Amino acid sequence: MAHFLTGRPARMASAALLAAAVAALPAPGSAATGPTGQPGWRELAAAEAPDANPLKGFIPYAGAYTTFPHSMEWFYLPLNAVMTGPRRFDWRALEERLDAIAARGHQAAFRFYLDYPGKPSGIPRFLLDQGLVTHPYDDFGNDGASVSPDYDDPDLAAALDRFIAALGRRYDGDPRVGFVQLGLLGFWGEWHTWPHNGDPGTENWFASPAGQRRVLDAYDRAFDRTRLMVRYPGADNKAHDLGYHDDSFAYSTLPGPGWHFMDLMLQAGTADKWKTDTVAGELRPELQGCLFDVPMDCPGDGDKDFAGSVAQTHATWLLNHHAFSPGYTGAAYEEALKAARSLGYELRVSAVRAERTRRGLDVAVRIADDGVAPFAYDWPVQVALAGRDGRIARIWTTSWKLTGILPGEPVELATTVPGGLPQGEHTLLLRAVNPLPNGVPLRFATAGQDATVPGWLTLGRI
Repeated sequence: MAHFLTGRPARMASAALLAAAVAALPAPGSAATGPTGQPGWRELAAAEAPDANPLKGFIPYAGAYTTFPHSMEWFYLPLNAVMTGPRRFDWRALEERLDAIAARGHQAAFRFYLDYPGKPSGIPRFLLDQGLVTHPYDDFGNDGASVSPDYDDPDLAAALDRFIAALGRRYDGDPRVGFVQLGLLGFWGEWHTWPHNGDPGTENWFASPAGQRRVLDAYDRAFDRTRLMVRYPGADNKAHDLGYHDDSFAYSTLPGPGWHFMDLMLQAGTADKWKTDTVAGELRPELQGCLFDVPMDCPGDGDKDFAGSVAQTHATWLLNHHAFSPGYTGAAYEEALKAARSLGYELRVSAVRAERTRRGLDVAVRIADDGVAPFAYDWPVQVALAGRDGRIARIWTTSWKLTGILPGEPVELATTVPGGLPQGEHTLLLRAVNPLPNGVPLRFATAGQDATVPGWLTLGRI
C-alpha cells in the first residue's frame, strides 16, 4: 500500500514547485509580502492531494486490498460476539478486527447489530433465555436465518445500556477507531424494520421513539472523542453530538419524494450539521459496479448523481467494496478515483510567515479547505525544525484545531515556538499527527509535502 500514500507519479509536484517550497522565508524586517500584501508572508504553491488521505474516500470491507487507495476499513459485528452475559463482555472478536486493520495502517469504522437479514441472529443468548419476544421473517433473503427482537423489551433495553457504556469506556478515543455507527436497532442495525414499519396492514417492529432516544442518549454519554453516526436524521437526534450515514448513497440521496436522505436532513433542520459532525455512508450496492462506467449505464431507478449527492451531503467517506473487489479498470477506475478524491476535506497551506523574536520563533500559516467537509478530528498539529542533514532537531506541538477549518473559509493560525532554538540554517516543517502510529499520514495539497522529511510539509528555510 505504500505507493498509494504519496499519489501516483503523474500527480507528483514538479521539481520547480519543490524548489519553491524550500525557499528561504523572508528575513526579519524584510519587505517581502504575501497574498494580502502583509509583510513577512510567503505564498506556497498548491499541489494535488494524494489519492489516499486519512479518514476519507472509498473504503472496503475489512481485508488486505491493494487495488484501490484507501485509509479505512469497514466491518459489522453481532452483539453476541462480545456480550456473553448481562454484565459480561469478551472483546476478543472486536480486538482481532481492530488489530488486523491497524496492522495495515488503517483506521476502522464499524457497527454492531442484533438482526442482520440472512445471517444468524446477533441477539445474546441470555436475552433469548429470559424470554425475549422475536419475530421471524423471510424478507431480504433472510429465510428465517435471523429474527427481529422486541426492541422495547425492558431486559433488552437495559442490556443495550450496559453494552454501550462498556463499549465507550473501552474504545472512546482508541486510535484504531475512526467512526462508530450506532447500529443495534433494526435490520442490519440500520434503524428501520421496513416493510414491518406500521404501514397499513403491517405491524411495527421497530423501537418506539422513547427506545430510540434511550440508545441515542446512551451513546452520547459513552463517547466524547470518537465520532458517532446514526442512519437517519431527525428532530430527536439533532441535538446529539453525532453525524449521519446515508446507506443508499446516490440512489435515494437527493431531495424530492420526501423520504430521501436529504429530504430528511432538510425536514430535521440538520442540513448544515456536516460542519460539526461527519456525514458518510455506503454507495448503493446496485450502483457500485456501473456508476463510474464511461458512459454511465446503470439501469433502473435512483438518483445516479454522485457529484450532486456529494455536494448536498458533504460526505467524507463511503463504503464501496466494488472498488476493491473485483475492482475498476480503465476509464471507470479513473472516474472512481476522481469520485473518491472528491469526498471530505482537502487541506492546503497557502502561505507561511516565520520570524525569530526575543520570545523564540513566531510561526503563522494560512490554511484553506478545498474539499466539501472539514477534517473530523483535532489531531495534534506540530511544527519542527530540520537541519541540513534532513534530521529533525526540534518539534513543538501547537494548539491549532483542524476541525474549525471549513470549506471556503480559510483560517490564519499562529503560534510562538519558545526560545532555545538550534543555531544555523534549518528547514521549517508542519504536520498533523495521526494517533495510529503506523497510520496513513495526513498530507496537505501543497508543494513541499514530503520534500524534506516524509509525512511533513516543508514551509521554508530559516
